[in-house]
Amino acid sequence: MDMDAAKQEFLKEFGEHYGYPNGPKSVDQIRATEFTRLQGLVYLDHAGATLYSELQMQSVFSDLTSNVYGNPHSQSESSSATLDILSDARQQVLDYCNASAKDYKCIFTSGATAALKLVGEAFPWSCNSNYMYTMENHNSVIGIREYALGQGATAIAVDIEEDVHPVTSGETISMKISPHGVQRRKVVGLTEGESTGDTYNLFAFPSECNFSGLRFDLDLVNIIKENSRRISGISSVCNNGQWMVLIDAAKGCATMPPDLSKYPADFVTISFYKLFGYPTGLGALIVRKDAAKLLKKTYFSGGTVAASIADIDFVKRREHIEHMFEDGTASFLSIISIRHGFKILNSLTVSAISRHTKSLTLYTRKMLLALRHDNGSRVCVLYKHHNSMELCHEMGPIVSFNLKRPDGSWYGYREVEKLASLSGIQLRTGCFCNPGACAKYLGLSHNDIISNTESGHVCWDDHDIMNGKPTGAVRVSFGYMSTFEEAKKFADFVASSFLSSSNHIDHGNHLKGIEKGFLDTGYYLESITIYPIKSCGGFCARSWPLSDNGLKHDREWILKSLSGETITQKKVPEMCFISTLIDLSQGMLFVESPRCKKRLQIRLELDVDDGDIEDIELYGQRYKVYSYSNETNVWFSQAIGKPCTFLRYSSCDQDFLLNKTNGAAACRGAKSMLSFANEGQLLLVSKESVSDLNKRLSSDVHKGICGTATEVNASRFRPNLTVSGGRPYDEDGWRDVRIGNTHFRSLGGCNRCQMINIAQNDGQVQKSKEPLATLASYRRVQQGKILFGILLKYASDDGEWQQVDSWLHVGQVVHPNSL
Repeated sequence: MDMDAAKQEFLKEFGEHYGYPNGPKSVDQIRATEFTRLQGLVYLDHAGATLYSELQMQSVFSDLTSNVYGNPHSQSESSSATLDILSDARQQVLDYCNASAKDYKCIFTSGATAALKLVGEAFPWSCNSNYMYTMENHNSVIGIREYALGQGATAIAVDIEEDVHPVTSGETISMKISPHGVQRRKVVGLTEGESTGDTYNLFAFPSECNFSGLRFDLDLVNIIKENSRRISGISSVCNNGQWMVLIDAAKGCATMPPDLSKYPADFVTISFYKLFGYPTGLGALIVRKDAAKLLKKTYFSGGTVAASIADIDFVKRREHIEHMFEDGTASFLSIISIRHGFKILNSLTVSAISRHTKSLTLYTRKMLLALRHDNGSRVCVLYKHHNSMELCHEMGPIVSFNLKRPDGSWYGYREVEKLASLSGIQLRTGCFCNPGACAKYLGLSHNDIISNTESGHVCWDDHDIMNGKPTGAVRVSFGYMSTFEEAKKFADFVASSFLSSSNHIDHGNHLKGIEKGFLDTGYYLESITIYPIKSCGGFCARSWPLSDNGLKHDREWILKSLSGETITQKKVPEMCFISTLIDLSQGMLFVESPRCKKRLQIRLELDVDDGDIEDIELYGQRYKVYSYSNETNVWFSQAIGKPCTFLRYSSCDQDFLLNKTNGAAACRGAKSMLSFANEGQLLLVSKESVSDLNKRLSSDVHKGICGTATEVNASRFRPNLTVSGGRPYDEDGWRDVRIGNTHFRSLGGCNRCQMINIAQNDGQVQKSKEPLATLASYRRVQQGKILFGILLKYASDDGEWQQVDSWLHVGQVVHPNSL
């Protein structure tokens, strides 16, 4: 169904709620006038950070350039103006959550995390206290337990469940708490026995789970505060003290802020960039006045004291709650900016935003659940209602899921994210800093998580499937400016990329049947390219010698950032403008850059005295490298526009191999001597395969799949060897290759990344989606790898090392041996 017809069907069901039909602007008008930068981009990570409006930023800029705002810790006219606006901003925050200024105060912080940290630091913990929190919580909430445990309190993660046997006398409480293991630490100097009247407990939950979108019933506030002893399960872990409640509203506030007149939580945390995109680095703690009086603050700073004496133990703190807890000068220019964000939300109304985003969420869930493979199995597994979540009736604007193949195995979330990015879709993957929800929905046991961690898995890495289970999920989320077109494009992307079985690679099966011997089918070596400095420009040679690392001097040098990271074109695309040339007769490497007047000359013969030797770790191996003079480092720093150091490969410690899972180490075996190449010693690309790709790119333009014609040459893939002859993708089926009298072993296909989408044109770096997007449509295999070209290892036909005095020559016949 085309976009227009699909939208008409959508509006029949959701037209009453979608797009602000009764608002000052429709969503289409908002997008056309306030989000012009989103042309061609589908942004679906509003749970991570929603987008600021261009109109909003114009108002902020006009405000800041038309007025003078001074430090509020003064009595000047400009400072007084700032203080008045800060007071108005506090009231706006309270009004947003329907909190009475008689009962609540607004404390500005550097973010929601800082607000949560403030509560944890200052809460009146004792040995008899309990910190109870739902499994579905952000790490920033779970982290409060460190303060609790440090003061001898108990920490308990719980599930909220419907009680099938509620109490029969008095008021019915139809919920129970199922605690997980009780956590406690022995703290030296602390003993139990404080009076129950001095005991305070804290219960924390999110208004909306940022993993699944489940909204907790805010009746939990009243139930916990007023009837905690009558909740089934709570008495087994806690039977004394006064309960206080914390709501993490950082995610939920954007579409359903808590009504504190009905649900009087003691603490509520907010993040403003999740409400309206700007400013970042600013949050708030909404705190009940009576709860604030119990907080115990140790540190004092500028702005929090009325008086102090430097050389004796004397300090008088300010009495106002906001002044007592806002250390130093508030981020007053950011605070001034939030009124322009609230103006937009208030003009649309939060209830209309909630209905708008809900319509898109329901549509997206419906479309994903409808996807079926040819064998009838579901493509998508959605994470929403859980058996233990009966008190979570509402769903926020989040769709969290994983995808399955027809055989029931999982697609990795990084594969989904990578392909989505190629399609111009921005989404989020992983566990979203919510380990409890992640473990619950994905069925990960403690042993699973510990095992994954010990195997090297950390947040944001590429280990998306371990031991047959996903380690995270895919999440799309909607904001007030999201559109039907975005939801439709995303659903179409999932269907086209993961539903069909058209992703097929011709592995050269036509070569089967010739089991022994090398084929003579007209292949020849068309070009040889050496890349002396990793990620910089290379040069072509008619003939070139081989070494035990591959082509002599290939990727023998690297640039390293001051923080120790290897610098590549992925992050510094300007490296493509650095040209290199090696003159073997002169024993010299010449390097040039349009940013440097002087041509750099590096001697190939390097004595130890010429530079210091140091150890670095790269790709799970430890290397000894030569470093160069400060003058050389300054030259390269100028060439790439950032400080760096220039290093040369000396040797590799083959006994030091990190235990990597499904990583580059698979191709970097102990006998595969490598310099700084990612995987194989050499990369081979077929001219015929490049031609076939260009035909597909041209065809896509005619079909309207991509906008402008894109033609790539073999150099875009940075091959060492380009061969000509045969048919496209014959190289997929090669097991061994002989060029002249030199033997190579195939290590398999080369997994391509977005670096091949970087091109230079008239001295400018240009980035696009091609050719990787087209390659993904027909060259994608398991784990989402997009293969083009093959990796080679320099070896004899029996796999042993050859003598290193061999040369390759352009025009030599290439003899492949099939799989």
